[in-house]
Amino acid sequence: MFFKKASPIDFLAVGLGNPGKGYANTRHNTGCMALDALAKDAGVALTRSKFHSLTAEARIGEARVLLMFPQTYMNLSGQAVAEAAKFYKLPPERILVFSDDISLPLGGLRVRRKGSDGGQKGLRNIADCIGSTEYPRIRIGIGQKPHPEMELADWVLSRYSSDELKTIAEAADKAVEAAKLIFAGNIDQAMNKYSR
Repeated sequence: MFFKKASPIDFLAVGLGNPGKGYANTRHNTGCMALDALAKDAGVALTRSKFHSLTAEARIGEARVLLMFPQTYMNLSGQAVAEAAKFYKLPPERILVFSDDISLPLGGLRVRRKGSDGGQKGLRNIADCIGSTEYPRIRIGIGQKPHPEMELADWVLSRYSSDELKTIAEAADKAVEAAKLIFAGNIDQAMNKYSR
């Protein structure tokens, strides 16, 4: 009798951002910064090219997690995510996404089981490509535009100051702890403890 082999991956952890050094430390790459913090905590590096992403496999608690930084640019992130989810036969609730959020104050966190994209085009593209909004996400605040007349694209692609980077690094560390709870099946605890 043959038994179906279990998937080698239990979760995808996806950090949203844009590839290339020109986008390093920009507000729109905050999701990628949180993913980097998770990789560092797990003792791995995002060096393998797979699913149009830089990836690393890690065991986080009891979960086997594929960390992914899509190289498709923010607005097409869903292509990479859908490809990996299909390959590993993972349902939406096993896809955790880190992203930036302009509606939250700098460094604020919002952990959700599912929900709308809130205007974040990377989240929207993931929902479109996997056919569901029911995937968990950890959103990290990048703050509102300083002037109403400023173009949103200019704001999200602006670089953090050194002081702001410290705040974001602290938020990324909290996002890592929230992710660990989610991988352990404790998303309600993560939402209650880390959403601000």
